[in-house]
Amino acid sequence: MGYSLNTTIINTSDKQKPDNAVILCHGYGGDGNDISILANYWKNYLPKTVFICPDAPEKCAVSPTGFQWFDLMDQTSDEILTKSLVAEIKLNKLIDEVKVEYDFSADKIILCGFSQGCMISLQTGLKRQDKINSIIGYSGKIIDTKHIENNIKARPDIILMHGDKDEVVPVSFLLEAKELFNRINYEIQTKIFQNCEHRIPQEGSSLGLEFIKKKLY
Repeated sequence: MGYSLNTTIINTSDKQKPDNAVILCHGYGGDGNDISILANYWKNYLPKTVFICPDAPEKCAVSPTGFQWFDLMDQTSDEILTKSLVAEIKLNKLIDEVKVEYDFSADKIILCGFSQGCMISLQTGLKRQDKINSIIGYSGKIIDTKHIENNIKARPDIILMHGDKDEVVPVSFLLEAKELFNRINYEIQTKIFQNCEHRIPQEGSSLGLEFIKKKLY
């Protein structure tokens, strides 16, 4: 079947029906092909997993060749939340399409995101009625902590990772997320990388891989 978002798909190594799926959401101005680099590394160790790497639904406001989950330019926090809710609907639709395509339950699906992709993965995964397996978040944040606190429906396992030298999405946002989860008695894993800017370091790729193995294999 075709997906509602343009998608790069990394199939299982033996081309057989997968046992599970990882949906990877790219950052602001990127595309599915960008983040498929991470999927191509992981697939060597996860032979029964299909990797779904969608382009975000909108053309990026500042990068005409890239995409955005929602606009960040000259927006108030309320406007950003409103636009993110539209993106959330579209990511939920893609998750449902993956469930149908591979005859999966939601607990066979992991959401993984970098930067803005992490933001939309957290918001979507935490609010779904049918709990996905888990969320891997790199260099992101919770878009609106009050909104999440008031609308959380599921508690998938979560690991959040961030560079301590990130000047695009400062590491303070990881600490803010951790504080929220502590307040609602929701235990998550976190990792802060030393001398790391706004990127996924090799250690982060490896930790993500081990997390997936533990959750899906």
